[in-house]
Order: sequence, then C-alpha cells, then structure tokens
Amino acid sequence: MRAVLLTGHGGFDCLALRDDVAEPVAGPGEVLVRVAAAAVNNTDINTRVGWYEGGGWTGSFSFPRIQGIDACGHIVAVGDGVAATRVGERVLVEPCWRAPGAPLASARFFGSEVDGAFAELAVVPARHAHVVESTLSDVELASFPCSYSTAENMLVRAAVGAGERVLVTGASGGVGSAAVQLAVARGASVTGVAAAPKADDVRALGATEVVDRTSVGALPAGSFDAVLDVVGGESWPALLAALRHGGRYAVAGAIAGPEVSLDLRTLYLKDLQLLGCTVLGDGVFAALVRRIERGEVRPLVAEVLPLAEIVRAQEQFLTKQHVGKIVLRVAGF
Repeated sequence: MRAVLLTGHGGFDCLALRDDVAEPVAGPGEVLVRVAAAAVNNTDINTRVGWYEGGGWTGSFSFPRIQGIDACGHIVAVGDGVAATRVGERVLVEPCWRAPGAPLASARFFGSEVDGAFAELAVVPARHAHVVESTLSDVELASFPCSYSTAENMLVRAAVGAGERVLVTGASGGVGSAAVQLAVARGASVTGVAAAPKADDVRALGATEVVDRTSVGALPAGSFDAVLDVVGGESWPALLAALRHGGRYAVAGAIAGPEVSLDLRTLYLKDLQLLGCTVLGDGVFAALVRRIERGEVRPLVAEVLPLAEIVRAQEQFLTKQHVGKIVLRVAGF
C-alpha cells in the first residue's frame, strides 16, 4: 500500500513516501479502515522534530512510524470478535486509545505509539472506530478528530457551563477554533485570542470578542471563569491573572514555548485549578461525534492536498497563515 513513513527525527527528509508498505491485517477485536482523508496537526511536526520527551506522546516510540492522528475512512475488514456487519461503515478514528477506566498512562495515540492515518489502510480497535452519520464529506470529517476531541476534553475537564466567560488562546488554529465552537455550543461567552487579520474568522465561529495575541498582557484581571490554552510562552502569566478567583486553566499545547513563569501566590491566593489535558476522558470522543452529527460544530478546512504532498502540507501548516485544518486526501492517491 502507499504510506508516508517517518524514518527518524529531523527535517522533511525524514518523511518517505512509499508504495511498497505491507498492508496491515485486523487482529482480534480490530477493524481495518481504508483511510479516505487525514489532517495535519502540530503533533505531526513535534514528533518529526523530536520535541516530545521519549519521542512520542507517551514516551514510547520506534521507527519507522506511519504518522497521522486524524482519520475518516471506511471499514473494509474485521478481525475475530467483531461483527461482519461493520464492514462498509464510515468511521472517525478516536485518536486516543485506552480501555474504559484504565490508567491515563496506559493510553496509546494513533499515529504516535501505533501506526496512523498517513496510509491507505490502518488497523484500529473496533471500539475506537466510531460510526458517523453525516452529510459532510470525508475531507470535512477528517478535520475533526484530534483538534475537536482535544478541545472537547479541555472543556469537560474545566467543567465549562452555560453563562460562563471563557478565554481561548490560538483561537484561529485547529484546537482553538474547535474550542470556540464547542464552548459556544455549551452556552458560554467566548473571547478568542488571535492575530488581528484573523479576528473576523474567529468572530464568525461565535466569539463575542477577539483580542490580538500581542495584547494578552492587557487583559482585564479576574475576568474569566476558564482559560483554554494551547499557546503558553512569555505571555502565560497574564492568562492566570485574567482568571477570576476559583477559575480553571486547561492546557493542551505550548506552541509559543513550553517553559513559563509561575508566581505561586497567584495560584494559591486565587484558588485556581491548573489542568493538563492530553488523554481523553471516557466518553469524550463519542460525545463529540454526536455533536458533529447534530451540526453543533462545523468543519474548517483551509486547504486540501494529496497524501503525496505531505511536505508541502507541513510547510503550509508551519506558516500559521491558515484558519482551521489542512487535510490530505488519501484514498485514490
């Protein structure tokens, strides 16, 4: 089959497009998915350059690896113990694999600890291949799994509810744009942080206010019930200052820098909660699929390219000039 292999940590030369990769076979409790489309994410870049400790999301990583954490596709075969009637289903692949109630440390991530969606075929545990009933295209659906489930998980962990004020950083990116939509769907009032040229795009997602990312330090103190952050970096202390007493800070990224300065007095005197959000909670992805089916969120596809142009896709992604997701067509290429 055709697939893109990550052969090591480094530059774009570590991405090898191959047509002779052995086809995987579904084992007990698994399904074989023919991938129709897969989206590009920060994690693809981070893994390629060796940004994570240990190489992958959970520290366990080996080469070669087929990356790609987002996948929409169709089940073409099933392993033992899986109903044959599942063949033909259109599915979204849950990016975080973990048995119900299992320890967080047991999680494996599609395209990181196991081979992912940058290939014509992928093997997935049957319980993590979620049927989706939607009029959206395969490309549009492929824009959802990683970013939107990450955002949904942050909102669940931060217990965001109707009537609350929420600040979303990186609001024009994949996770940020998803968080804006999902917070609005909960009845929250959202302020997005984004570059000035993207302000209208963020407002179109439902944000009531957009703050230029260069002006985060001017946010009014004690204004927000929750902050959903994927940016980090030097302006991070201003995010905690912007929280009210008892506020919640949830983080799932650090694109502006992973090292931040924390004044512990801000944390304990304001009784804040700091929440790291990587492993999906039980039921989070299933709830997201239902939201997609009900039309509570919409896809944001900035560009569509064939799998063979994965380097161009990552180059475009790194410019950060787009709003939403860059998606690769896989089927037929």
